[in-house]
Amino acid sequence: MPIRLTMIASAATPGMRKGRFPKDEALEPQALERARALAASLRRADRVWVSSAHAARQTAEALGLQATVEPLLAEQDFARWAGKSFEAVQAEDPDGMAAWFADPEAAPHGGEPLAAVAQRGAALIERLAGESGHTIVVSHPVLIRAAIVHVLGAPISSIWKIDIEPLSLTDLRSDGRRWVLRASGVTAD
Repeated sequence: MPIRLTMIASAATPGMRKGRFPKDEALEPQALERARALAASLRRADRVWVSSAHAARQTAEALGLQATVEPLLAEQDFARWAGKSFEAVQAEDPDGMAAWFADPEAAPHGGEPLAAVAQRGAALIERLAGESGHTIVVSHPVLIRAAIVHVLGAPISSIWKIDIEPLSLTDLRSDGRRWVLRASGVTAD
């Protein structure tokens, strides 16, 4: 039973371009145009799921996708760090930032620990193991990294070594028994 999962990272937001922790915000105007240009290259899917975040839903709409919100695809909750620059958080809470990078169970920001995001990424992959056909998801870089790490059987700390660009595509395949990473970081540029 062939299974294909195409993961699309949501298009860029103003905060993303300024190196800020994710906050639920709209896309940059030029990001909408880039998403519309990518739409023609997408293959038909049997199901399309999207994160509830504004940027992900806007991306799916610009791609011409009729998507269903899937809670597993949510952006990591950064609580009090949301919307702040990495530099500002590093200056305000250097111990918290160090703990966040060192310990996947840490949530010094008061939100969701990385380990919980990794569990959601693994749950997504396991859920799709029973679904034949092609699924497209529009989500966030951290969730896409989590899914890749799960498929590769790599430690959670590997998430920090994977770069996922806005609007990039990650293609995962399964025969119903095992998953493989076919491509990652593919962009329309």
